[in-house]
Amino acid sequence: MIRADLDAIDLKILRELQNEGRVTNVELSERVGISAPPCLRRVRRLEEAGIIKGYRALLDAPSLGYDLVAFCMIGLKLQSESKLKAFSTAAEKWPLVRRAWMVSGESDFLLECVAENLAKFQDFVIEELTAFENVDTVRTILTIRQTKDAPAVEI
Repeated sequence: MIRADLDAIDLKILRELQNEGRVTNVELSERVGISAPPCLRRVRRLEEAGIIKGYRALLDAPSLGYDLVAFCMIGLKLQSESKLKAFSTAAEKWPLVRRAWMVSGESDFLLECVAENLAKFQDFVIEELTAFENVDTVRTILTIRQTKDAPAVEI
């Protein structure tokens, strides 16, 4: 399914689910203006097509003791496909890495990291990132305060 296959009702469903993923199917169907059975069929079709990737609760990390958010820009010595895949696979296994992107420019990867404190983050950088084979450079950016959090896609 591609965007061209989405009609106005599909887009309304996606908007509503982005804003409130726990809405019941009955409430969702009322909000988008169709009855419950076709609404459920549409949601399932959007899920099966991979447009809706899943549902999750958004947690407040500091309330759970995770006070540090940092970004790491990683430069690799070699950028062959196998080396890029190896680093990507490693990043998937590191609990502090919450999101990762392969990027172009001065760095090869951008990692968003969340840690309990600076000491835990420093240990991760020294023991995991800089120690990983093929890593050439690690540049870190410590955040001060988040000023925007818009996880939804504009529809």
